[in-house]
Amino acid sequence: MGFLTQISILMLFFVVKVLGQDYEDDYHEYEEEYEEESPVVHLPTFSFMRIAEYGEIYHAYSYECASECFCPSTIPFAMYCDNRKLKVIPYIPAHIRFLYLQFNEIEAVTSKSFVNATGLREINLSYNKIRSSQIDRGVFAKLNNLKALHLQYNKLEEFPSPLPKSLERLILGFNKISKIPGDALANLVNVTMLDLCNNELTDSAFKGRVLGKMKRLMQINLCSNKLKAMPSDLPTSLLYLSLENNSISSIPEGYFTKTPKLTALRMSHNILQEVPYNVFNLSSLIELNLGNNRLTRIFYVSRSLEHLYLQNNDFESMNITLMCPTINPINPNQLTYLRIDQNKLKGPLSTYAYLCFPRIQSIYYGEQKKVQTEVTVTEVYTIHEVAVFPEEE
Repeated sequence: MGFLTQISILMLFFVVKVLGQDYEDDYHEYEEEYEEESPVVHLPTFSFMRIAEYGEIYHAYSYECASECFCPSTIPFAMYCDNRKLKVIPYIPAHIRFLYLQFNEIEAVTSKSFVNATGLREINLSYNKIRSSQIDRGVFAKLNNLKALHLQYNKLEEFPSPLPKSLERLILGFNKISKIPGDALANLVNVTMLDLCNNELTDSAFKGRVLGKMKRLMQINLCSNKLKAMPSDLPTSLLYLSLENNSISSIPEGYFTKTPKLTALRMSHNILQEVPYNVFNLSSLIELNLGNNRLTRIFYVSRSLEHLYLQNNDFESMNITLMCPTINPINPNQLTYLRIDQNKLKGPLSTYAYLCFPRIQSIYYGEQKKVQTEVTVTEVYTIHEVAVFPEEE
């Protein structure tokens, strides 16, 4: 290695050392300045939870819960107070959205019950001992975000009102409700499901445009009441109508023209004797239950119908050509299930049924009622008298 090369290497080492010393000095100066600054303040973090049902986001900052109830950490907006032998509604934290108080001994709903929890979405007060007189007027109407209210299996004598406009599901079955105030349903424009089964409602409860104002109503349950006629003025939005176990004797001609979207009609356990031939000619009807009535004449079966229940009526014959006047291979009848047991049929159905209803999977014929030919005493005597008359000469 030459002399010049050695000098060059020494100069290179010198330059590197100088530069390294400058960087170390700068780093120590920056470190001293940083130590003189104020310490970093770490702000608290908040977790979020999206309630998929309502599309809202809340801060999950509170896990406060009534001592009588249970609030799972995985569902921080729900409070479970069911089956606790409670006699009064407990304190409800402000962040609670879903309140479950079923299977208790609660007798009253006061104006102070929900004063701290105005954001409630669902309240379940079923299976309690609440009377209409023990519900403070307007206590539910103040809950502007309430979507579902369950009051079935109580002791209500009247329809609770007023109720919030936000309500979508109202369950009032198994009470003693006998009347509905004229303006009680007027504000319920967003209700899609109304259950009034097993009450004491009569035809007078539905006089006037009571139901017609519920423009979004899709399901109404009126089973096991004291109705003698079809409820008037049903909304066009209706999909499901339950009228089982009443005393309805007839259906007016064209009654369902205002409910073209109807998909299910249940009218078993009434006293229907005859229905208009085309009354069920609805393009959306899928299920029709007319079992346990007194029908004797068959009617037209809509092409869309899939399930037809006619058990325990008084049919002596079933003319398939009246049920299905024409066969359309392109648009065939959709009927898959037919139940006709406990009638007075004397023989099997015509094989034409399988041509008319090509998608039929089951026809439940079952046992039929025994038709006994009764001969009165008067008729016997008449026959005897004719037999002993002497021949005329």
